Amino acid sequence: MQLAQLDLDQINNELRDKEPTAILRWALSLNVPTILTTSFGYNSAVSLHMLAETDASVPVVWVDSGYNAKDAYVVAEKLMTDLNLNMHIYNPLQSAERRAAVLGVPSSDEPEFATFTEQVKLEPFKRALDELKPQVWISGIRKEETEHRQNLDIVSIDNQGILKVAPIFCWSEDQVEAYMAEHNLPNCKHYFDPTKVAEHAECGLHTLPA
Repeated sequence: MQLAQLDLDQINNELRDKEPTAILRWALSLNVPTILTTSFGYNSAVSLHMLAETDASVPVVWVDSGYNAKDAYVVAEKLMTDLNLNMHIYNPLQSAERRAAVLGVPSSDEPEFATFTEQVKLEPFKRALDELKPQVWISGIRKEETEHRQNLDIVSIDNQGILKVAPIFCWSEDQVEAYMAEHNLPNCKHYFDPTKVAEHAECGLHTLPA
């Protein structure tokens, strides 16, 4: 299937009023190599639970920087086990301990920050793309989260030519929290991404250049 030839405007109009699980099933019905990405951050369990209920065989990519909070790692382990996810975990080539001892973690206003982001987040993700070669990328991004995401849609084509599908794109925070409560999903209270300069900033994966 030539995904680049899809009429995205028509598809987005058709999916606009669909439930997230219906959008997820539409993405899987394309029957091409597909991944779902997760940060195991706050409310990440929603997309993971939906995938597990629909098709748990889909590869789930987690770029683990090694810098997250203990609480986030505990919740991640529980979700991976409880949902029986098909995990593909990618780590930086250099451990967090080694980097801390030799280089430290630069602040966002230092020139080394771009290199740090590349090494702990972007390089592992590029490795995942090279190995899994997805044509469809399912994510848990939502429109209201960042300014960049307000310019996207449920279905879009990214700079890599990958079809990105966001089943909960139109959901509000209240809808996400209601789903979490309904399904009694665990949530981390503390989450840390060293590559995000602010709470509502992009981490880099969704703005990866071609």
